[in-house]
Amino acid sequence: MTMRERFFEASSALLERDARVAVVLADISAAAFGAAARRCPERVINVGIREQLMLGVASGLALEGFRPIAHSYAPFLIERAYEQVKLDFGHQGVGAILVSVGASFDWAEGGRTHHAPADVALMDALPGWVVQVPGHPDEVGPILEAAVRSDDATYVRLSVRSNRAAHATGGVTVVRRGGGATVVAVGPMLDSVLAATADLDVTVLYAVTVRPFDAAGLRAVAGDTVILVEPYLEGTSTHVVSEALQGRLHRTLAIGVPRVELRRYGTARDHEQAYGLDPHALRRRIQTFITTEGLAA
Repeated sequence: MTMRERFFEASSALLERDARVAVVLADISAAAFGAAARRCPERVINVGIREQLMLGVASGLALEGFRPIAHSYAPFLIERAYEQVKLDFGHQGVGAILVSVGASFDWAEGGRTHHAPADVALMDALPGWVVQVPGHPDEVGPILEAAVRSDDATYVRLSVRSNRAAHATGGVTVVRRGGGATVVAVGPMLDSVLAATADLDVTVLYAVTVRPFDAAGLRAVAGDTVILVEPYLEGTSTHVVSEALQGRLHRTLAIGVPRVELRRYGTARDHEQAYGLDPHALRRRIQTFITTEGLAA
């Protein structure tokens, strides 16, 4: 199963088990929730192509004691309805679970309207949000279950890209220990990072929960060189690394989607290579940074 299919499965099961759970849609994925809507018609709500209304309805449900799950493509869910995210949830002091698909450029063929590399940076500007970036379909169910049990405002970012194996979804997880730099791979970037650093003496950490970031976990493992590899806007989490290592001399390299608009269609793999996020390009940047030349630069 893909992450998206696991989301459909897990959220439909939660609708059956928990009368507090409601799903709010804006046409995207409505067919996938058809069976759930027939079983729980009052708690699967499709508002049509009105993303701002979708979040307004989800906020209203939260104010009435429900645990709403709102779902769409990332640019529609976060960018188009950002004012509603800020006001209807943050200002009202209520939580919900926002679940996106599309990631930065998963459906690259859809063009710029379906690309959202800045979504996590936008959520980072709002206080109190938990941000989860799973890297494997098996991580999606536990993330959703934990989110439903809490009252937190939670953003879950799904991708078509997947690592070969699932890992823990809490704090940072040590995947491989080395004696040099520390490389933090977020969500679906892990396998590419492992391939890029296969013969380098580095420690590789895996992170799914990026807000709040596991500062204590990073501080306990990292030395003076940290390389952060994220599947969204480059530099989004640089400040949390700096905060985690406050008072300690260190240097950080941020790798992610650069602040450049790629004005061509193509596949997600095409975009990944053009943005330097494939294993070969990652290796070149990581190796350069951890050498003396990288330090001098």
